[in-house]
Amino acid sequence: MASDQTNRPESMPPIARVRRSLQQPEVEDPAASTRDAILASRLRHRLSPGARVAITVGSRGIAAIDRIARSAVESVRALGFDPFVVAAMGSHGSGTSDGQRALLAELGVTEASVGCPIRSEMETVVLGTNSFGLPIRFDRNAHEADAILLLNRIKPHTSFTGRYESGLLKMLTIGLGKREGAEQVHKLGLPGLRAMLPEVGTFLLANTKVALGLAILENARERTAKVAAIEPEDLLAVEPVLLDESRELMGRLPFDQLDVLIVGELGKNYSGTGIDPNVIGRQRIETMPDLPRPVITRLAVLDLSDETRGNANGIGLADLTTVRLVQKIDPKPTWVNNLTSNFLTRARVPLAMPTDHDVIATCLETCWRIDQAQARMVLIPNTLELTDFWVTPALSAEVEAHPELSFDSDFLPIPFHDAGELDQVALFPESHRARRQG
Repeated sequence: MASDQTNRPESMPPIARVRRSLQQPEVEDPAASTRDAILASRLRHRLSPGARVAITVGSRGIAAIDRIARSAVESVRALGFDPFVVAAMGSHGSGTSDGQRALLAELGVTEASVGCPIRSEMETVVLGTNSFGLPIRFDRNAHEADAILLLNRIKPHTSFTGRYESGLLKMLTIGLGKREGAEQVHKLGLPGLRAMLPEVGTFLLANTKVALGLAILENARERTAKVAAIEPEDLLAVEPVLLDESRELMGRLPFDQLDVLIVGELGKNYSGTGIDPNVIGRQRIETMPDLPRPVITRLAVLDLSDETRGNANGIGLADLTTVRLVQKIDPKPTWVNNLTSNFLTRARVPLAMPTDHDVIATCLETCWRIDQAQARMVLIPNTLELTDFWVTPALSAEVEAHPELSFDSDFLPIPFHDAGELDQVALFPESHRARRQG
């Protein structure tokens, strides 16, 4: 489709900035909370002096993960043990040792920053067989350590709802399964994934040297809300409680129905699925229904984040995108990620338009509203940063009636650069994209 923005009548509705005020817990010093949690745990009583402790770090963009990981290393060393970090991220980083080490470095986790060796090799050992007859694989470095400290964030999964979702058990079964283990757990699709997390996780708790879990919860501002040490014998009972707590904290759109949602960036640094299904209400998983809310008629994503390194997992959740985004897609990590997960629908590339202006105009033209001035449209930077967003006048009454929402600007024309690219930095000056661009 050729860009015709210079000839098209300007009929886009204006937008106004909305702020969401949330009263949520927030940890002042995540590194200190990490130290206190580890030192107060029973870890010192479980191991002999000099024991080698594998500390797991994954690929997700956990707030302050560099400081949290360093604090974990220093605390374990202060107890008289010998720590090292193990890359626990399944098939991420194109399923290679160098790729996983590079992902950790992008998060600020390097041997220099955390003060200990990092092991990212992909070799696994087979520890048993699951009820489907598939091998249970486990990271060789973690298996050969004297103890394992599971460090991970607990939050709702982007593909299913269950007693255990994203958290310590997932880190144990999929993250430490490396690429081969992740493929096995995902082999049977969503039903298998829901069943395998508790089954394989329970097996691994009994057959590996997990000595402590360190759970991180984050609030809707993407900041640490809690750091909790969980003894291995308590993990199966405690993690579901923390998952429920995390579900209450996570950021969501405050509207049940939208005609148009414009997402500035897609990326693995924002969600494992690039665009969080818990936010947009779309699952796009074979044989599975979408979530009940929100219901969005037309959804578009405009760009890939630099941090996602060309991995466009989740692009299939959108209806429209830009040629710019499509040109940034790296097939290798995208294919590895989606073929490992077995959720192939999420990798389908939607209709691509030449410019952001074309994408937004087409969304408005096809959102089933005769009068575009009545379109219920929201613009967000990504599906992680949701405390500031922009809305069209059709949502004014709901904003004014919501106790947590308030207008922070007048209604203004949507800002585009001359080439038709949305000025995301002007719209979201506090976003990750704006910080990246200085």
